[in-house]
Amino acid sequence: MHAPTLALMIVLLLPSAQERPAPARTTIASLNWLAGDWAGTLGRSTIEERWTPAAGGAMLAVSRTVKDDRLAAFEYLRIVERDGGLVYIAQPNGRPLTEFVLTAITADSATFENPAHDFPKMIRYTRRPDGSLEARISGANGERPQAFIFTRQAKP
Repeated sequence: MHAPTLALMIVLLLPSAQERPAPARTTIASLNWLAGDWAGTLGRSTIEERWTPAAGGAMLAVSRTVKDDRLAAFEYLRIVERDGGLVYIAQPNGRPLTEFVLTAITADSATFENPAHDFPKMIRYTRRPDGSLEARISGANGERPQAFIFTRQAKP
C-alpha cells in the first residue's frame, strides 16, 4: 500500500466545494448601517463594538467586554472588500486572525461564514426595527447559538 502524497492529503483536508459557502457580491457601502458605537449587556458583562464608517473599501472596529469592572476580552475587527464581496476578519485577544466570507446580505443584515473554523462558523449582524443591533454567532448547523443585542450609543 502506498502512502498518500502530500498533495492528496491537502486536498482531503480542505473543505469541499459543497462545504464552502458561495460568497455574496456587494461593496462595503452596503454595510454603512453598522457604523457607530454600540453597547449591550450579557449577565454582568458589558460588550461594546465601535465600527468606523465605510471608506477605502473597509470598515474597522474594536470590541471590548468588561465584566465586574475588569477587561474580560477584546477584539480587533475589520470588514474588507475582496474579489467582489466582503470578508469579515476577527482577531480576538490579539490572537491570529480568522476570516469569514459574506454569504448573505439584505438591507438590514449580513451573514459571514467560515465552515473550517472551530467556533463560531457563522457571524450575523442584523439591524432590528427598533434601531438596535443583533450580533449572532453559531457553530455548524446553528449549534451553540449566541445572540448579543446592542443599542447605538450617543457620541460623548
